[in-house]
Amino acid sequence: MSTAPDSTAPDGTVLAAGCVLWRRSPQTAGGIEICLVHRPRYDDWSHPKGKLKRGEPALEGALREVREETGHQGVPGPVLPTVRYLAAGRPKQVSYWAAEAPSPGDFTPGHEVDRIAWLPPDAARRRITEPRDRTLVDALLKAIDTH
Repeated sequence: MSTAPDSTAPDGTVLAAGCVLWRRSPQTAGGIEICLVHRPRYDDWSHPKGKLKRGEPALEGALREVREETGHQGVPGPVLPTVRYLAAGRPKQVSYWAAEAPSPGDFTPGHEVDRIAWLPPDAARRRITEPRDRTLVDALLKAIDTH
């Protein structure tokens, strides 16, 4: 983890990026599983994401966050919708990509993420804490043309 300053837009919006990390299901032929991360600080389940470092390209930051939070090397795919919301009273903008996890990762629990879960899309939708993050499951399915 770098101590470089976070990136903000000229209007003060906090810039972040993440991925909807997915893999082909080892249990279901033709099915997929989505990786969710549990953040103990918020006791929530979400997609891997985080603030960009100053000057860091969004896709690079998204893939960095996937590595840091899940131990997986995501292979970037289609761009997914950008999510905007208020966090601690400040506007935040999170750019997302689909990213496939083609091989096993090496997850290590930490203070930011203590657990990950690989779930089929319907179960992932139910587990995700914030409704705004649930829409990204549908965007992923449409982007990779899988149901």
